[in-house]
Amino acid sequence: MKTTFSAQKGRVGLIAAAMTMAVRGWAAPAPPIQLHPDNPHYFLWRGKATVLISSGEHYGAVLNLDFDYRKYLDTLAKDQLNLTRTFTGGAYVEPSGAFNIARNTLAPRPGRFICPWARSDQPGYANGGNKFDLARWDGAYFQRFRDFVAQAGRRGIVVEVNLFCPFYEESQWRLSPFNAANNVNGLGHGARTNVYTLDRHGGLLAVQERLVRKFVAELHGFDNVYYEICNEPYFGGVTMAWQRHIADVIAQTQRSLDSSPSAGGDQLVSQNIANQQAKVQDPHPAVSIFNFHYAAPPDTVALNVGLDRVIGDNETGFRGTNNAPYRTEAWDFLLAGGGLFNNLDYSFVAGHEDGTFVYPATQPGGGNPTLRRQLRVLRDFLHRFDFVRMKPDGSVIHGGVPQGASARALVGPGKAYALYLHPGDGWSVLNLDLPAGRYDAEWLDPRTGRRVKSERFRHDGGVRSLAVPKFTEDAALGITAR
Repeated sequence: MKTTFSAQKGRVGLIAAAMTMAVRGWAAPAPPIQLHPDNPHYFLWRGKATVLISSGEHYGAVLNLDFDYRKYLDTLAKDQLNLTRTFTGGAYVEPSGAFNIARNTLAPRPGRFICPWARSDQPGYANGGNKFDLARWDGAYFQRFRDFVAQAGRRGIVVEVNLFCPFYEESQWRLSPFNAANNVNGLGHGARTNVYTLDRHGGLLAVQERLVRKFVAELHGFDNVYYEICNEPYFGGVTMAWQRHIADVIAQTQRSLDSSPSAGGDQLVSQNIANQQAKVQDPHPAVSIFNFHYAAPPDTVALNVGLDRVIGDNETGFRGTNNAPYRTEAWDFLLAGGGLFNNLDYSFVAGHEDGTFVYPATQPGGGNPTLRRQLRVLRDFLHRFDFVRMKPDGSVIHGGVPQGASARALVGPGKAYALYLHPGDGWSVLNLDLPAGRYDAEWLDPRTGRRVKSERFRHDGGVRSLAVPKFTEDAALGITAR
């Protein structure tokens, strides 16, 4: 086959680049976490089909200088959880007492807030120290952020980098570097509800674009990062046009970096859609993860299954401080076909980065070592199955579901069935439509991971009735063909 001079020259260049990388000890970058090519409702990461499951701190791990993020990441790794969500602090930080959260990691003590912007020589920041200069970066901050991501990667943890957050109340806007009172650039004169718009932003849009480009450049090459455009953009005046614009900026920046030696592929982009549920309309082509908050029951998964992208539940809360509501939310959501679950865990605070802080009963959510162990039970249960080859299918369940109870099934027809039942009152039998075959069935207690009952049976096809063992709160059942 004839080879052109330009092609020969290109090959020589590639060989030279490879030799240079070998001499310097460089390795080809690992591809970042991506949608699984065989089932894009799940992830492929480090060569393995992956569901992201975690119970993480309230998003201040980097911006709060009092928080020991290495100890925190050690705790997640010990619990075999693989996701953490963190805010950049470029625009948003909370005051003490916000949302009635005790020891809030997103509310650093005076003088302990670090963010992407360098401090100026002018005093007057609302929470201590000098004002910010939106034209200069803080190198120490980005060193801290990169170390956080690197330490997470070494422990098998993915980082959701949440770029922006709306200002729910004036108390957050009062602390924002984007507020003209807190920067020396004369930017941010205007209402907090206009900050994330394309036309009423008070000069902040160019600053937001620079911030996005900076993060994408700084974290390019890490395989354990994806970006969320904005936390809860359905509050505080955030426009859809602005969200789409930021998605464009992320995609354009990644394209510009794809030819660099550190390029390993594009990192995923997430969009937070709604609290509880909504049907995604006109999805941006760069967005691969659609996240929801407080998604119980998990109806939003079925609503958006046709998108062929990951549907996530990345914040929980406002259901008390007991474990059962958040454990059942996790099992329900993932057995319904979700690919990501993150419990908002208030037991992680500065000084208790091992997740042992005992919060007051007034806390707006839960989290503790016991719940994290229970989420590990869920993780281990799912990874017993080839879940990439399975789909949610409630049609295998035939009657017998008590009033007020729920039964969900993730199904690989004729091969594997993962089922979850709650609450416990009224169950006696579970009727399943199974093809002919030989099966192993195992009942599991999601609270402890203990095997409650196991049986083997031969089935001629049609509906099979299985006796349900007595349980109080919830039960899991795994069935595999022999």
